[in-house]
Amino acid sequence: MQDLKIALIGATGKAGTYILKALLAQNISVKVLIRNPEKLQVHHASLEIVIGDVKDAETVHALIGGCDIVVSALGMGQPASEKTIFTQSTGNILKAMEAIHLKRYIVITGINVNTPADKKDAKNQFATQWMYDNYPVSTADRQKEYDLLTESDLDWTLIRLPLIMQTREQTPVSTSLVNCDGEEINASNLAQFIIEQLGEKTFVKQAPFIWNS
Repeated sequence: MQDLKIALIGATGKAGTYILKALLAQNISVKVLIRNPEKLQVHHASLEIVIGDVKDAETVHALIGGCDIVVSALGMGQPASEKTIFTQSTGNILKAMEAIHLKRYIVITGINVNTPADKKDAKNQFATQWMYDNYPVSTADRQKEYDLLTESDLDWTLIRLPLIMQTREQTPVSTSLVNCDGEEINASNLAQFIIEQLGEKTFVKQAPFIWNS
């Protein structure tokens, strides 16, 4: 796994910072795409930085070149990105990956994304509807991101998350393809789960929910 090179998008976000540190702690080479270099507090011999925007196709192509796996921890950000950032970014990432015959793509999203296999309980149905009522454009865009993945030939995994807790505490994690039974996920737990997926096939072309057990 140490021979892998990971392209990481969203490395300065509340999940991405933990994912980046966890990858580097495993001596995995990482190439990050960031808009604001001053936000990156990590320096490491195995870290390469590409400055630019995920909405720019050429920048995304430059990021992915030479990498083995792409991981996206992209969020809305501060200040908030465009409400269609998820389909814009995914479109560019898919095209770039297909152009250089790269297959493995791991991306995080919220519990509000639906799949045909879902059996969401009342609480998760309510939370999903609340997102559509209050953030209709970005929530619909997250769903379209899933649709783009399912239509692609990539070995994708879309990890659906409840509330991310910014803590280095690591605890057991539970997963399900149909419902989220927990309300939180520790950022360190998420980072470790992603590292496990780098060599795992279990959730290829799947959208698992994960949460703190």
